[in-house]
Amino acid sequence: MKTPPLHIDPSFTLNGLSFETDADVLDFAHSLKRDGAPHERSMGKFIMKWLNDDAHISVKTSGSTGKPKKILLSKQAMINSAKATGAYFKVGEKTTALLCLHPKFIAGKMMLVRAMTLGWHLHVVAPEKDALTQYDNDYDFAAMVPYQVRHSIDALGKVKKLIIGGGPISMKLDEMLQDVPTEAFATYGMTETITHIAVRRINGPAKSQHYHGLPDVKFDIDDRGCLKINAPRIHPETIVTNDLVNLTTSSSFEWLGRVDNVINSGGIKIYPEKVEQKLADVIDFPFIITSQPDEALGERVILVIENKHEVSIPNYSEAFETLQPYEKPKKIYTVSKFPYTENGKIKRNEVLSVLKKY
Repeated sequence: MKTPPLHIDPSFTLNGLSFETDADVLDFAHSLKRDGAPHERSMGKFIMKWLNDDAHISVKTSGSTGKPKKILLSKQAMINSAKATGAYFKVGEKTTALLCLHPKFIAGKMMLVRAMTLGWHLHVVAPEKDALTQYDNDYDFAAMVPYQVRHSIDALGKVKKLIIGGGPISMKLDEMLQDVPTEAFATYGMTETITHIAVRRINGPAKSQHYHGLPDVKFDIDDRGCLKINAPRIHPETIVTNDLVNLTTSSSFEWLGRVDNVINSGGIKIYPEKVEQKLADVIDFPFIITSQPDEALGERVILVIENKHEVSIPNYSEAFETLQPYEKPKKIYTVSKFPYTENGKIKRNEVLSVLKKY
């Protein structure tokens, strides 16, 4: 399907460069694709696709809960998402923003869409762990993954509003964010919802354990207790997720974990993601909490650690004391390498397949 080419807000700038026409932006994108660093080439390719007359953009899902697949996102829906973010966070024309996520992934793509749609002054840097610390710029808005936030904690004062996604926020990182002046938000979303459709304030007077939907987004639950998303300006159909939630209102919820991952041990439901959050800052290896069949309990909680270099694994019994008795791993396994998705998430199902051999 074809559509008239999109127009870029005239206030949009990229690394200090302004553009008189959309054709100037397109020329710049061509130069990035030809001569840029890897992240700049990805950015150039995306901008070229954004400015063509196709009505959709093809993107890949993360593959964290199954095989990655290509899906088509409506450009108009991406614009609607950008405008919803702008309205929620009050970041309109001439907002100074940092893009330090890789533009080949949907989160990086959407920072570009927001900037081009809303007329931001966008500073694009290499997607490194400490990108924020390398420049003296101040920003109204930025998006990061938890790993980047952890390595930029002392520089966060440069950012007024920060959204964090792409992975869980550990209890330790949560504590660290209480002492920064930045308004920090956790995000909830997926490729199909064009990144976040709900956000949760992490610090400050508005701190909450509940995610609140962006404008025109409503929630419900199915008979499993899993979240259903109604966001007609983003997706034409109701999206049924595998995320277990406590629904507080039609526009807010508390996230519990993935229904696929829930462990039923001795009749108690255990959410692995919640246990992982408690252990994230005491285990210095990539790890997951999962389960194995158990004759007495039905399922027993286990800890699986990636140990690439076959070093000695510490005794984590003291760390386990922070857990509820039913959350404590009954056994610890190590594997030489976890299977990962392209954007760095552990493929839990494949780990479980390997463990069946034990």
